[in-house]
Order: sequence, then structure tokens, then C-alpha cells
Amino acid sequence: MSADKRIPVTEETRKELHELKEPGQTYDDLLQELAQQRRREELEQRFQDLEEADRDELTPLEDV
Repeated sequence: MSADKRIPVTEETRKELHELKEPGQTYDDLLQELAQQRRREELEQRFQDLEEADRDELTPLEDV
């Protein structure tokens, strides 16, 4: 049930995407991969932010 949609991009962006694309890989596959990578990076950053907040707010057990 896929519907084809057009996503306007500059020629430069199209060339960059083409260079990233593996042989046989569709642009849809590439964009899904890039979106998943972005979500993982954002999640990793959120965990790092939480770890830093914990370090600033929690007292180590050996200090209790």
C-alpha cells in the first residue's frame, strides 16, 4: 500500500544522497536508515543528558 510522494531537494542534496546510497538500495531504504540513525543519536543524547544530571544530583554510595 505504498503511495509515491515527491520530496523536493536541491541537486546538491540529491547528489549527496546518491553517494550515500548502496548499490541496489532504494532512496526510501536510505531515508529510513538515516531517520533511524537520527532517532538513535537523539536517544543516545537523552541518555547522556540523564547520566550527567544524575552525576550532578546524586551522592555516590561510598559518600553515604
